[in-house]
Amino acid sequence: MPFGWIKPEEYSFNSLLLMERFQLRYALGREEPEWTQAMGIALAANPAVVWYIKHRCPECAQSVDRLVADAPKGVSAEKLRHAEVFVIARMEDFAIYTTPEKMAANCDFIRGWNKERLFSLADFNKKAVLDIGAGSGRLAFAAAEKAAMVYAVEPVGTLREFMRDEIARLGIRNIRVLDGFVERLPYPDATFDIVMSGHVVGDFIDAELAEIDRVTKPGGWMLNVPGDSEFDIGPWKELTSRGFEEIHYVGSFGKDVHVHRKQKL
Repeated sequence: MPFGWIKPEEYSFNSLLLMERFQLRYALGREEPEWTQAMGIALAANPAVVWYIKHRCPECAQSVDRLVADAPKGVSAEKLRHAEVFVIARMEDFAIYTTPEKMAANCDFIRGWNKERLFSLADFNKKAVLDIGAGSGRLAFAAAEKAAMVYAVEPVGTLREFMRDEIARLGIRNIRVLDGFVERLPYPDATFDIVMSGHVVGDFIDAELAEIDRVTKPGGWMLNVPGDSEFDIGPWKELTSRGFEEIHYVGSFGKDVHVHRKQKL
């Protein structure tokens, strides 16, 4: 389902040069015929991107070589650009991360969100807080208004740089930004009073929740706060069946939103 966060025709195919290894691995793992043909055409005409992917993501090198070898020859400039735009459109969530300064205006989950929704879920005053998959800082910057310290874990370098630039620009002293994934959080057991995320949990939910539980202090809160959307965010049995309380509200776009919390015993 397209998110509508970007106008893909405004993005260069060189945007892939700003993407991370895990993003490239995901993209090169797709097998749909229309996707593979478009990616092959685009790669064949962009040797710098080919070089970058093969060095940044060496496990993808054979896939890249195959796509380039199978790409049709003599493609017109118009067909090439169509292929590039097709690829970018199918990677729009990754593409928007290469221009994080546009996210607040373009991404509905940021644009329509009210930080009071976060503060209603737990007491943030003077707490140690972890934001997982912090993105451009929607949750982290809000939490920092009340928390003693916020640690923002984000695996995408362009987003980490954006947050650090904003921290410096705003003179914020209680946010620290670092690399990391939800399934391998770089912190000791029972470190945080509040562990929160927005659009992170779900791919390997039991392993992810186990890691979140590990770094949460006894009595602390684990929060899933996706933000408002132009589409309904429905009930999530995967969380309620694992002991999370589900809280519903009608968001700023008039759509249903469900957020979740669980207190560690």
